[in-house]
Amino acid sequence: MKATFGGGCFWCTEVIFQNIEGVSTVLPGYMGGKVDNPTYEQVCEGNTDHVEVVQIDFDENKVGFIELLKVFFRTHNPTTLNRQGNDVGTQYRSVVFYHSEEQRGETDRFISSLQDDAIFEDQIVTAVEPAVTFWEAENYHHDYFNQNPGNPYCAAVIAPKVQKFLKEYQS
Repeated sequence: MKATFGGGCFWCTEVIFQNIEGVSTVLPGYMGGKVDNPTYEQVCEGNTDHVEVVQIDFDENKVGFIELLKVFFRTHNPTTLNRQGNDVGTQYRSVVFYHSEEQRGETDRFISSLQDDAIFEDQIVTAVEPAVTFWEAENYHHDYFNQNPGNPYCAAVIAPKVQKFLKEYQS
């Protein structure tokens, strides 16, 4: 099965989902835009309408789509429009790109339950859209955090996020 999530910088989301049992691959890329084969630079300019995403292949016998949704909503802020922390722009918007009507329904129900239970102080702005063409990111973005732990952004932003997630997820 596939799942595709946009939750800010794909370097952050990639490493989170790499740590989920039952996830076989996590690829950074772009989805939802109007330009074929976009480059990172084009997407960062904010003119292509693409979102930085991770596309996940998972074994639904080991991890369900709902569990992936739980991880997704636990590890980014779904209440800020076109922003995750210091990353600002439509390319960082919160979105679930569904691959089936079942995923769409599960996502809609999941978001409704989060809203009903007032899990977040503010309104959830995560979009739920049909998956379209996935454009894989350039090779240097693959496994970025693990390949570049000394990068200042990785050390200051991603590492604490991963440590917090692993502590919560494993307990």
